[in-house]
Amino acid sequence: MEISELLAPDAVFSQLKAATKKLVLQELAEKASAHTGIPSRRIFETLNERERLGSTGMGQGIAVPHGHLEGVKKMTGFFARLAVPVDFEAMDDQPVDLVFLLLAPEGAGADHLKALARVSRVLRNQSLCEKLRAAVDSAALFSLLTEPTASSQAA
Repeated sequence: MEISELLAPDAVFSQLKAATKKLVLQELAEKASAHTGIPSRRIFETLNERERLGSTGMGQGIAVPHGHLEGVKKMTGFFARLAVPVDFEAMDDQPVDLVFLLLAPEGAGADHLKALARVSRVLRNQSLCEKLRAAVDSAALFSLLTEPTASSQAA
């Protein structure tokens, strides 16, 4: 599974403004709602419920909030670079500035795990993350995330 299968160009946001983890999830839920037609409140509640199990902050300034939702037709991703890093209760206690939201259909067990693994591998590439943090706009972020080298370097 490639990032280009999960992410559309208009699902990438270069300067998301939110001061807290809760606000990041609310903002992303609103953006995801516009793409999926699922009410933002339902998306937020699903993400928040997942966060209660443990933070999706994976360290090094990266978080991958995710959840299964009725009404999601296919695995769908959203990427945001935050304007200001926020405390995400990450494993390394570092603030998060790169967030990849992943929404999965309700019955997408193994596919959901494969997509999470792919996103995690890609975002563990420190060189790519440096480029993402330096990118000028959403188009540049999308290009970096979906270029074949990002996926092959992370494989």
